[in-house]
Amino acid sequence: MTEAGRRPLIIGSGIAGLYVALRCRELGLRPTIVTKARLEESNTRYAQGGIAAAIGTDDSPRIHLEDTVKAGDELVDRAAARILTSEAPARIADLVRNGVPFDTADGRIALGREAAHSRFRTLHAGGDATGLSIEEALKRRVLDAGVEARERTVLRALRPGTRDGPVAVLSNADGKDVEYSTAGPVVLATGGAGSLYRQSSNPSIATGEGVAIAFRAGALLTDMEFIQFHPTAFCREGAPRFLITEALRGEGAVLRNEAGDRFMTRVHRDAELAPRDIVARAIDREIVTSGHPCVYLDATALPRDLLFARFPSVCHFLSTYGLDPSRDQIPVAPVAHYMIGGVTTDLEGRTSLQGLYAAGEVASTGVHGANRLAGNSLLEGLVFGERVARQLLHPAIGGPRVPDRTVELSLPTGGGRPEEVEEFEQVRTTLWEEVGIVRSAEGLASAVEQFERLVNVLQPTRSDTMPGPVANAALTAWLIARAASIRTESRGAHYRSDWPKRRPQWRVHVGLRLRPPRGHSG
Repeated sequence: MTEAGRRPLIIGSGIAGLYVALRCRELGLRPTIVTKARLEESNTRYAQGGIAAAIGTDDSPRIHLEDTVKAGDELVDRAAARILTSEAPARIADLVRNGVPFDTADGRIALGREAAHSRFRTLHAGGDATGLSIEEALKRRVLDAGVEARERTVLRALRPGTRDGPVAVLSNADGKDVEYSTAGPVVLATGGAGSLYRQSSNPSIATGEGVAIAFRAGALLTDMEFIQFHPTAFCREGAPRFLITEALRGEGAVLRNEAGDRFMTRVHRDAELAPRDIVARAIDREIVTSGHPCVYLDATALPRDLLFARFPSVCHFLSTYGLDPSRDQIPVAPVAHYMIGGVTTDLEGRTSLQGLYAAGEVASTGVHGANRLAGNSLLEGLVFGERVARQLLHPAIGGPRVPDRTVELSLPTGGGRPEEVEEFEQVRTTLWEEVGIVRSAEGLASAVEQFERLVNVLQPTRSDTMPGPVANAALTAWLIARAASIRTESRGAHYRSDWPKRRPQWRVHVGLRLRPPRGHSG
């Protein structure tokens, strides 16, 4: 193995990035991990809902697999899901070994239940602080293991490199002091794009640059139309869209509209524990019909001691707004939460570009299908992060399958105009209004046109000039809107009012790829 092959560069410090870095170090590699904010700042930190694994006495990986496939609305890659669910218990054991303090009851790890799960299989740490507990434990182990970690370092571009991998163009957070990494394996663990939406549960850093940069470099993308909306985020004017964990509904909290009616019993046989896409659309429908800005999560039937012991973060947040969930109903509305699609990978994390790997939310393994099962996102970062680390130790030629339908797109030639701050807000508003919970041909066409125009004027005209954050945001938004306009049906997290039914001919994955320049031979 070459010197470069022993020094992987990992971009991102959520659960996938930290775990890949730690496992690389344990396997004898010398990784470097870079992140555009603090090492601990990622989507993982804010994950309240827990991590799923079939470790209960009445559960099995096979049952977990079937729940995952059912939630994914006929688009789950069964091979990927089988790996996810069968390797889950071993990865949970790794977290315990690395100091994650999972909650226990009677000497055993306590298990909760979330929407679309047929068993109690969700592990929590610190009640609703699971992501924070995992992030802090892995961060400590990464630093203790001597992994080189660089904060406030941003991936700006991927350039052609060697057989070992691409050249990563890096800079500090304000875009200065550009440097070029030695060509070697690069692992994208840059997370999702939720904060490209005006209403989102994600931190501000989740803007999808990894997708835009990989696409510009020629990487294949898949399933970009599937953006999951979490049904219940705190909704009050002037307040942050704080996530109200699904586990509250798992404990028995119910949803009521402005009139006090428990509407989910009319929508789905599992009521509040129906798949997330169904609950999110039902809430959106109630909001649109009533004109009231939210619905209400009613947990007042639950014991107060249970609420404050099991959901300390939620209870503390609500108290800052004068609310006590044991007596007050919680105003909630859906928000953008999770990017299901992304950079296409195989089961070892290899992308279509040699030496480029992807893990976590930025990757599209096919494991979530059209709608992610709660608790499987943190798990995906661990399971496929382990496989990426082992692939880095013993690299082999391979890559993802080409999706059923692949569309080649040309980037606009570029206008090179300087970016303006308000253009980022324009992207967020357009995505929320036109490429949100309910979509239509007219709205998608308008969004595609707006994003394309923005990409066109912001795309640098010189090949040695790198796009800025707004250009990347507009490109990722354009890719989401293009994929959503291609899929003329409703499936999972993708719902179109003009095509409200699922269509058998669309039981396929949609790929997007940059069209090679004219005259390019390969």
